[in-house]
Amino acid sequence: MTTEGKESPETGVRGEVSQDRFVGGQDLTRWKSPVGRFLASLVQRITSLLGPYGALIFTLAVGLVVAVSLAAVFDEVYESVIEADGVAGLDHPVLDAAKSVRSPALDVIVTAYTNVGGGIGMPIIAVGIMIALAWKRRSWTPVILMVVAGGGSLLMTVVGKPLFGRTRPDLADAIPPYEHSASFPSGHSLNSIVVAGIVAYLIILRLKTNKARVITVLTAGVFAATMGLSRVYLGHHWLTDVLAAWALGIAWLALVITAHRLYLTVRAQRSKTVSS
Repeated sequence: MTTEGKESPETGVRGEVSQDRFVGGQDLTRWKSPVGRFLASLVQRITSLLGPYGALIFTLAVGLVVAVSLAAVFDEVYESVIEADGVAGLDHPVLDAAKSVRSPALDVIVTAYTNVGGGIGMPIIAVGIMIALAWKRRSWTPVILMVVAGGGSLLMTVVGKPLFGRTRPDLADAIPPYEHSASFPSGHSLNSIVVAGIVAYLIILRLKTNKARVITVLTAGVFAATMGLSRVYLGHHWLTDVLAAWALGIAWLALVITAHRLYLTVRAQRSKTVSS
């Protein structure tokens, strides 16, 4: 990436400070709550030791520990719900409804679509977008955010499956190719909402109109929603696997975005200090 002295107003750190911090007239570096101001002050101190990117990575690492801990805590809540047949009571009726609308042609289409969010398709999409954004903006920030966001969702999936050990729907109710890992959480659902969410966030930072922002959010939301529902249609996951994965994904996204806001706060403050 370019050095700060050679940056255009739209690239590198200058672009981040001048553009990424403002969304729809809102300054992302302004913290109204006492907790937000405390976090901003704490990250300022960390930055003095590690630098802005080091502070961003450190903050994301702490957030990842919180996210994985959240997944572990979720285990107890989720298990209690299943035992009480609460939300889990939706699983069999929804799977039955999905089976009733299947057809050979639709099965092929949905299988091809769900492969986009799999272990090969999703990384290719994420890496391609990451490289494009990093190159255009001459900044490492998209790389850091996307690697940590995607890596965090993958870690929660890897940790969550053996932790919960939930059985998938019967193979007789599923459409091949069959999958044999644990059912919870739905990796496709978790990874798609995190990757689509962070991509949408990075794009929104540079959009100028509310209409464009709304379209971007809706596109990401539709992609994540349909990817999750495709797993239920195919009989590869229960509905509650998908719902819980979405909840974990949204929580992790919120932590990543908060970490980025703290990073922008540090960059904006350093920019003011240099200019003065």
